[in-house]
Amino acid sequence: MQYKWTVLANTTMGGLMASINATIILISLPSIFRGLNVNPLAPGNFTLLLWVLLGYMVVTASLLVTFGRLSDDYGRKRFYTIGFAIFAVASIALSFTPYNSGTNGVLFIIIFRLIQGVGGGFIMVNSTALLTDAFPDNERGKALGTNQVAFLAGSFIGLVAGGLLAPFDFHLIFIVNIPFAVLGAFWSYYKLKEEKTGGKKKGLDWKGNLALSSGLILVALGFTYALTPYKTNPLGWANPWVIASLIAGIFLIVIFIPIERKIKNPLFKLSLFRNIQFLFSSLALFLSALARGAVMFLVIIWLQGVYLPLHNFTIAQTPFWAGIYMIPLMVGFIALGPISGILTDRFGARVFSTVGLLITAVGLFLLTTFSANFSYIPFAIVLFVIGAGNGMFAAPNTKRAMDALPWKDRGVGNGIRTTFANIGQMISMAIFFTIAITVFSYALPSIITTQLTTLNVPSALSSQFAAIPASSFLFSAFLGINPVSTFLSQAPASLTSLISSSSLKIMNSSSFIPKLIASPFMQGLKTALYIGIIILIIAAILSAFTKHSVAKGADKVSSP
Repeated sequence: MQYKWTVLANTTMGGLMASINATIILISLPSIFRGLNVNPLAPGNFTLLLWVLLGYMVVTASLLVTFGRLSDDYGRKRFYTIGFAIFAVASIALSFTPYNSGTNGVLFIIIFRLIQGVGGGFIMVNSTALLTDAFPDNERGKALGTNQVAFLAGSFIGLVAGGLLAPFDFHLIFIVNIPFAVLGAFWSYYKLKEEKTGGKKKGLDWKGNLALSSGLILVALGFTYALTPYKTNPLGWANPWVIASLIAGIFLIVIFIPIERKIKNPLFKLSLFRNIQFLFSSLALFLSALARGAVMFLVIIWLQGVYLPLHNFTIAQTPFWAGIYMIPLMVGFIALGPISGILTDRFGARVFSTVGLLITAVGLFLLTTFSANFSYIPFAIVLFVIGAGNGMFAAPNTKRAMDALPWKDRGVGNGIRTTFANIGQMISMAIFFTIAITVFSYALPSIITTQLTTLNVPSALSSQFAAIPASSFLFSAFLGINPVSTFLSQAPASLTSLISSSSLKIMNSSSFIPKLIASPFMQGLKTALYIGIIILIIAAILSAFTKHSVAKGADKVSSP
């Protein structure tokens, strides 16, 4: 096998593994939290849910540029292989998460997801650089397109695999990573070459590292706890600790820039941003991640927490069928991803990356036209359109960014752009959850009061039920848990005895909470979608206003 195809096969497997891992846990959260026996109504548990999702992204967003610099200095193959090894160890540990361990079990998962993030970071930052090194310019778009398709295809495979495996045993979603990680480590160690830059090692910028990583972690903490209730507020933006965390985090990120300008060997090579092609491609990637990062998670909640229960799917069935219903998204990406990469090699990247963003924006707009209980075929077509838009954007944008860089800067450059993408996803979760939960919180109490009054529930109980934080209702619906029984068991018997048996039957039914939250949830989702559309249009404008050129020094310096 020619070396370039070996690199493509290995990096494609690595991207597939990392992306399956990212989404398999998303679709499997109901099974995980039920297996750990976590109460969704307990204070703070919604925050744990967010950290299971965000922890991986926080690590990669905070450390990718550092990983890129280490790889440029000490060998991309070396740290790419180490990434597989770390990922394998963390996956093995996660497969031993104890049953019924409650919040301790969730914390165990969060810790080893953070370690997985270190391994995944080394894989992500080096796979694109290794691939770009191995292929000539006239074949690079096709190679990057194939790699990007595998990466996003893995995201959707993870949805289906998680839905299939998690209902049997949530440990299977961690075990499935282990063979890929072990094979990837041995394969890369024995078959990949260590390209040499021929230059001196620049060393790490510890001041820049500390400022950037600490700033991003503090911002992530602030955003996460802003999504949890504070006193009588449905969200925590008024929490002094949230405010302090965000201010301190933003301050550290701001002072990171003058630190980088003064230091001899900066972490963030700011001179790369003088290249408009690299700058605008990275900003377009950031905005694309910002627009779609949390939206797809909200769509998963829509399917698992509202749509499928309304169609009489059981709790055990919803993860699998949510994954199945998301398949058109994967098909759209797979259909357009390689084609876009091949056409980019022949006709250039600007048109395809710009049109891809606009197609995705059209898809998000079409999603706003659906009600909570929709007809599936039109919904599937819209998901296909969104996937096709993402597929058309991915390879051209990556090629433009990497072609803009000299060969010796590809590790740190790819670390920068991947950091942009991870920061975009992280902020997306905070922004769109805030929007959705804010709208949801203001609309839900009156709907609860009206519905319970119709069922002749005493007003004292109705007002207490309506006062439950909206995030708890959202969490419960997503996990397929009806909080009514928990609530009634804690309410005074003198009041619960006044509820008729027919009303109790309705309130304890699996469709009661989905029907209750459907309308306010859709209001919040549509607001988030409209903002996502605006962000994608801005990204398309940035993508359209840069020509595509190949940087001097884009070829390899030397090969072993």
